[in-house]
Amino acid sequence: MDPRISIITPSFNQGKYIGRTIESVLTQDVDGLEYMVIDGGSTDETVDVLKGYGDRFFWLSEKDQGHSDAINKGVLRSKAPIIGWLNSDDIYYPGTIKAVVEFFDQNPDVDVAYGNANHIDENDRFINEYPTEDFNWERLLDTCFISQPATFVRRRVFEKHGLLDLSLRQSMDYEFWIRLGKGGAKFARIPRLLAATRLHKDAFTVAATMKCHYNINVFMLRHFGRVPDNWVFNYAHAWTEKKGIRREQRYKFAVVVGLASVATSLRWNKRISRRVFTTAAKWTSAGVKGAIKRTFGKNGQ
Repeated sequence: MDPRISIITPSFNQGKYIGRTIESVLTQDVDGLEYMVIDGGSTDETVDVLKGYGDRFFWLSEKDQGHSDAINKGVLRSKAPIIGWLNSDDIYYPGTIKAVVEFFDQNPDVDVAYGNANHIDENDRFINEYPTEDFNWERLLDTCFISQPATFVRRRVFEKHGLLDLSLRQSMDYEFWIRLGKGGAKFARIPRLLAATRLHKDAFTVAATMKCHYNINVFMLRHFGRVPDNWVFNYAHAWTEKKGIRREQRYKFAVVVGLASVATSLRWNKRISRRVFTTAAKWTSAGVKGAIKRTFGKNGQ
């Protein structure tokens, strides 16, 4: 029987969690599942975990060029017309893959399907819901409302639009969604909970927040010639927090974020949009006034 859907798990030194990821795939009640783990040469217990599954799925462990490279290897090796990738610390919920296959069968014009997702902790406990939204192209430029582990793509999409960008080690999924949307791919939301992203101190995205924002600015500039204002603000917030200025330091944080927004806009867009100017001025003014009031009293004396 030819596979109906291929799931790829890119892996590197997540031996603590990868067993739970694998089980969440292998326990799916669906026919025609092709599963593979593409490991980047882990030095922890990952390979021992993989060996413990015998020949229940394909896996390899070899040095690679990072996360995108591992996924691309899996895509090129896979055979099914539907493809998903699940990071080695994330999980699918029961019934996910069957629901995805049925959705694609019922919607042959859909290129990319995505569902709802949760954030969970190291012990699989619920933290919060991923802020998933119905698809809107203009909205996607401002925020990534598509959760990667809850997203599945037809093979024809890779054939038309290419593989993941090897130059990106963070935010490669968001760049892929932007590239597909720009190229006219049709997205659709599956109205059910499909997957969970695990948040922990070693998680890829948590450990590289500033780099994620940098990469987003890079590919937004590449695709559109400018960085959207929302991502200017997001970069400024991330930069401010990286400098050790906490949100609890309300007035100082507001002033620095305001100034950083102007600097970020000049750096990436070579100009300051009206929205960036007015918002940055509002934040900076509020921060200065608040600091004066706190220092000198209600009447500034």
